[in-house]
Formats: sequence, structure tokens, C-alpha cells
Amino acid sequence: MTLKYRIGIMPGPWPAGREGAAFLWTLCDQLERSDVDSIWLSDRLSSPVPVPEVMTTLAAIAARTTRLKFGPSVVVLPYRTPVVAAKEMATVDWLSQGRLFPAVGVGVELPREFEASGVAFAERGRRTDEAIHVLRLLWTQDEVTFHGQFYKLDRISIFPKPWQTPPPIWIGGKSEAAMRRTARLGDGWIPSFITPEELRVGVQKVQDLATAAGRQVPEDHFGTLINYTIADTEEAALAMAQPYIPRGRVDEATMRQCTAFGPVDRLVDRVEEYVKAGASKFILRPLCPPDRMLDQLAGMAERVCPEYHRR
Repeated sequence: MTLKYRIGIMPGPWPAGREGAAFLWTLCDQLERSDVDSIWLSDRLSSPVPVPEVMTTLAAIAARTTRLKFGPSVVVLPYRTPVVAAKEMATVDWLSQGRLFPAVGVGVELPREFEASGVAFAERGRRTDEAIHVLRLLWTQDEVTFHGQFYKLDRISIFPKPWQTPPPIWIGGKSEAAMRRTARLGDGWIPSFITPEELRVGVQKVQDLATAAGRQVPEDHFGTLINYTIADTEEAALAMAQPYIPRGRVDEATMRQCTAFGPVDRLVDRVEEYVKAGASKFILRPLCPPDRMLDQLAGMAERVCPEYHRR
């Protein structure tokens, strides 16, 4: 098959205070005029920094734009009942005429966020698996009766149905469990904080597991998130990025292999490493002060997007 390469973005650190709302509209307008394919937002219940609620913000993006695609990276399904999640996502996809791309996962390793949502941390993986199954039923059937371990539905219907029939469900996470979930239940795999070699091994493992389960994940439904900062030198880029580099997600060696700090060619080279590993969909996230983010995104869109969207 012919692979379609697509470059999306995730905003870096959100502006604090009320100016964050105006920033969203400026960002949407800039992206709508650019060659950027999509925008992706995090899903957090509790955070020391601004993180807008994901589904309401995606609905706002849908209303502000006509071309731009969008999705959560990733929506934490255990935070919501699958009926509520299915209704929200179906409505946003319907209103935007099929521009929503759901990516789901189990969330970050913070038990207190799950406790705050009334969900046992130890159940998050099994709840996610069951919820994915319920989403598809609700999106494709007019009336659903379902009796699982966590969720029970008796003749439940949601309308409107999604514009897409149904939206493809991408799975986030780099763990073995995430790979198995993709193979059994997902339409695509989009991990983050993963090296090119780890991605190459993971793509093969997902495909092998999917084959064993009698399924196939499309060859062009693999991707990754890359944190980056563009500057004249690596030193200058690191100095700008340093306050925003995620701590505790991976070790320093892995972080160096899955990020791109320096001239824009460094970012192109990093993307190409993942292309050779089997990825064709990318979420690029600038690590910089909020007032530098639009410039970072513009530089990336001008240089990186054409390189891959014309292939």
C-alpha cells in the first residue's frame, strides 16, 4: 500500500491565566492556514499547569476550523463511562464532518487522578479494554445491550452516530499491554517517549500479535509523538526546552533519542529515523515558553510538513 505521511502538532506549555483562551483561537487560525494536518490535546484531570479539558476543547476547535483534524492524545477512557465517551466523541465527529481521530489509553501513572474519578487505579487497563468494545458497539449499532465486568447496558442507543463509520480508534502507550491492546482492539498505535528502535520492534510485535488474533492493523496506522525545540544550536534549543522537558517519563538516554533539539534539520532527521522504523503519522510538540510556541510551530510547519505531505 502507499503510505500517507501526516504531521500533526500538540501544543507545548499552555499560557497561564485568561490569555490561554485567546491563545487557543490564535493557534487554531494559524494551524488552519498552515500545512499542519492535525492538532492533539492531552487529557488530565489534575495538573499543576493549565491543561484544558480535552473533549470540550476539541469541540471548540471543531467550531473554529473547517480543515484541521484533531484528537485527544490520549483520552483516558477510565475517567468516563463508555456511554458518555461514545456520545461525546460521536457528536464532535458528526458536527465536524468526520475530523475527529480518537486515540485512547490508560493515562499517566498517577493513582490519585483515578481515585478522584472514582475508578480503582488497578482496574484502568481492563476498564479501557471493555470500554473500547462498548464504544464500537454504540457507534455502529442502533441499540446496544451489553453485560461486561464493569459496564452493563440495557437497550442503549446514541444518536447522532459519528460521521465516520466508525472513527478509527488509535491506542496510545509504549508498554507491552498497549501493544497487546492495539493488536486485539485498536486501529492504530501512537506511543510517545519511545526510541526509533523501540518503535521498530513494537510495530513488528503489534503486527505479529494482530495476526495471531486474526486481525490486521493497517500499515499506515503507526506513529509517534516527538518533543522538539528549534534553535540555531543544540545548546540554545536545550536552554529553551529545559524547564519544560518531562521528568520521570523515561531515562535521559531514551529522552535524547526520542526528542529533537537544535536546527530544524535535526527535527527532519529525527522524523526520518521513525519513518525508517515504520511510522507514518507524527505529533510534534514544541518545548518552549508559551510566547515562543507559535513561532516554533510556524518554523516546523514551513520546513517539516512539506517534506512529508508531498510524499
